[in-house]
Amino acid sequence: MRKHYIDNLRILCIFLLIPFHTTMIYNTFGEVFYVNGTPTESLTFVNIGVYAWWMTGLFVLAGMSTMYAFSYRTGRQYVKERFFKLFIPLISCLVFVVPMQTYIADRFHNGYQGNYFEHLKIYMTVTDFGGYDGHFTPGHAWFILYLFIISMVTLPILIWYKKREKKIDGSRLTMPILLLLGLPVVLSGDILNVGGKSFAQFGACFLIGYFFLSNEEVLERLEKRSTPLGIAWLVLIIVRCGNHAIGGSPEWVDELLYLCLTWIGILAMLGLGKRFLNHDWKFTRHFVKAEFSIYLFHQTVVILIGYLLIPRVESVYMQYFLIVVLSFIVTYLLYQICRRFKVTRFLFAIKG
Repeated sequence: MRKHYIDNLRILCIFLLIPFHTTMIYNTFGEVFYVNGTPTESLTFVNIGVYAWWMTGLFVLAGMSTMYAFSYRTGRQYVKERFFKLFIPLISCLVFVVPMQTYIADRFHNGYQGNYFEHLKIYMTVTDFGGYDGHFTPGHAWFILYLFIISMVTLPILIWYKKREKKIDGSRLTMPILLLLGLPVVLSGDILNVGGKSFAQFGACFLIGYFFLSNEEVLERLEKRSTPLGIAWLVLIIVRCGNHAIGGSPEWVDELLYLCLTWIGILAMLGLGKRFLNHDWKFTRHFVKAEFSIYLFHQTVVILIGYLLIPRVESVYMQYFLIVVLSFIVTYLLYQICRRFKVTRFLFAIKG
């Protein structure tokens, strides 16, 4: 039986990409982006409140989906599915989607005057993998790269558990134990960390999703506790945003808030999702096919529209509104165009 709340949670997380990456243009924590506008504190709150639980949550959902996928797939079928669903779109994204981001970044930050095709020579050279200097970067496709590598590296243990007769007893996973399960996630952020993104942390999320959070008794427990978890989630978001706005607090305070928000946010998201989003809506059936394409295309669209709009629109908030709305429209149109051709369906893993 398909878990519709997982589909809906994943779709909503994908939808968050556009407002999130648009706020990166206006961040106040000093991070260079492909295009930068006027730093704006109120828009930065989106980053501060969302990132801690959002990407880790996507890896948890991926682990849960893998558990359900193994109920009707063999290991060989799973590897084949990962190759066509992740590896081929990853290469396609690096070749056809990401280069535009580095081209715009080079024009915006460095005044590059050449055309797009001339710039491809610059894109094919490597510096720091950031891409803001115009050189090679995986861009937003890092998520697909990480998920593919984690899926392949953990495959032996996934298959072992599938074949194992004795499974984890969900009745023993009480709320205190579930809260402690977050320790490997929050403590592994500096292990195998590449460019601020930890293979160990996201791998832990994937495995915890696979082994523990896909358990029905665990999910029922989270659903019953969804109200206090949701309140704690909201309070932590508000406190962390407030702490950032005030400034001046010790670094360990913000780090502690970040770590708490990471795991409480994941548990609350799952509990509330199972409680309110376990429905096979027409919305779900449509966007479960479109979500991956939205992920692949969205950031290039956000950057291109931001690059064109920022010099022409004075109000920061109007810029933000227009970038978000137009990016949703253009990204969705790109999906609709690509789904109509066999070659683009193959390159970007679009369901027929």
